[in-house]
Amino acid sequence: MSFEVISLAGLISGVLDLTATSTLMRTQGVPVERLLQTIASGALGPSAFQGGRRSVTTGLFFHFFIALAAASIYYATSRKLLFLLDNPVLGGLLYGTVVHLVMSRIVVPLSAAPKRVFSAKAFLTQWIIHILFVGMPIALVVGHFSM
Repeated sequence: MSFEVISLAGLISGVLDLTATSTLMRTQGVPVERLLQTIASGALGPSAFQGGRRSVTTGLFFHFFIALAAASIYYATSRKLLFLLDNPVLGGLLYGTVVHLVMSRIVVPLSAAPKRVFSAKAFLTQWIIHILFVGMPIALVVGHFSM
């Protein structure tokens, strides 16, 4: 049961996060392929932007790998901190915040991705996306199927 719950939570959050972020990026003239190359650049560095379909696929793989890892961590944590199961909305809010902070302040800065100047607007926008489309779906799926 846990594999199915984690897979569903990771898949849903991965799709929602990618949809929200790619929609936002498209409004700024950035195609989804470029977004996925940006994700791939975390492992491949700047060469990801010249990698074509291969780096787009790599970015897609890493995006869903991270979503599944996030779902796995929440699932495991919810076995120890039962309030996450009793209060999935609060759990989703907190977890979306934690995922955003870990990704934006630790993972991305330590990765091979090109460094960017801090933008409060981008930081806050991604925080909201991580709450609504990463933390909430993971917490709601895990909470629903753990009752």
